[in-house]
Amino acid sequence: MGETITEKILAKKSKRKRVLPDEIIWVDVDLALTHDALGGPCYSIFKKEFGNQRVWNRKRIVCVADHFVPPKDIESAIMYQRLKQFVKEQRISHFYSLEGGEDYGICHVILPYHGHVKPGEVVLGTDSHTTTHGALGAFATGVGITDMANVFRTGKIWLRVPHTIRFNLQGKLKPNVMAKDIILGIISDLGCDGANYKVMEFSGSVIKDLCIDERFTLSNMAVEAGAKAGIIEPDKKTIEFVRERQNEKFEVFHSDKDADYIETKDYDLSKLEPLVATPHSPENVTEAKRLKNVKIDQAYIGSCTGAKYYDLVRAAEVLRGKRIAKNVRLFVAPATLGIYKRLEKEGYIKIFLDCGARVLSPGCGACLGTHLGVLGPGEVCISTTNRNFRGRMGSPESFVYLASPVTVATSAIKGYISPLT
Repeated sequence: MGETITEKILAKKSKRKRVLPDEIIWVDVDLALTHDALGGPCYSIFKKEFGNQRVWNRKRIVCVADHFVPPKDIESAIMYQRLKQFVKEQRISHFYSLEGGEDYGICHVILPYHGHVKPGEVVLGTDSHTTTHGALGAFATGVGITDMANVFRTGKIWLRVPHTIRFNLQGKLKPNVMAKDIILGIISDLGCDGANYKVMEFSGSVIKDLCIDERFTLSNMAVEAGAKAGIIEPDKKTIEFVRERQNEKFEVFHSDKDADYIETKDYDLSKLEPLVATPHSPENVTEAKRLKNVKIDQAYIGSCTGAKYYDLVRAAEVLRGKRIAKNVRLFVAPATLGIYKRLEKEGYIKIFLDCGARVLSPGCGACLGTHLGVLGPGEVCISTTNRNFRGRMGSPESFVYLASPVTVATSAIKGYISPLT
């Protein structure tokens, strides 16, 4: 029986010829990520357990300020200070901060856009959406701060080899359908626990047609089905994306034709319509056209899921030459400063401003309901983010609907939830 791409990566990184699902193994880590929300607490555990010892490899740790930036209050300012303390004391090589005028933004976009992730690697982060990086053919997953503190010192992680579900995505997508619609449909099918501690491996003709930014969306939201990781086999697009950003050596792995999947699910996406996840779960999915009676107060285009370059270009093309509805506020938060600058140079920021949108600085704030777009009681928001749990974006009495950038932009114009037609 053949091996999956995940099993091949984990075998390589555990220095074994082969690993099997449910085996417990020690794995060498290639890249470790933390951010302002959890970097400080993680370092506190590190100091308690290892004292003044050095991290295993300061060049293999990336720190990003994204969750509470610019700091919204004293507590978040202290979080940022603690992350900077970790970076300074351990002389961490890669820190994307607010100082110095360099690029900064959401960690799961910063890392691949700056060439930190390569195919065949093991990538860990103190954030559940670290699964994003599996779109480049890496095994990427989120871990807790205690595990990460140990990784900082040893460069290793103890884990159970996950089973893999293969998703064979075939057909030709309609012009108004995006990767967000695909993954919402899959989560609706599986449920939020349907892939618990499993790898979701995406393949098929639809994957070949998707750009890298769209592939990130699929891997990003794999965790919303409970997955340990979401992964896509590298192809020419992957290699070109990685090579444009760095020239280090890496090894490309592919699943064998006779790989032992725990399940294979086939989808014909030719008839897929724009979808929306209704409150209060990503699995509560229905077609956008069925929600035209839902008036909105806010539309939000942002987050690691929905504010990459391609996401924002697609949204801007919908908004070009139009105005948002009178009683709707539209916030646009590019995932990184680099993306913001590119959009400004190409005229897309002007499109957002001209339509009545408010363009925000990069960061995670509104996605997790901390600042820059918090919802009040009874308010309705349609968002490109990844979660719509009760209270996720503000008041527990607010209502969050998840959709693609195209659907969110269309809804902002209409004033109610609507697909692009």
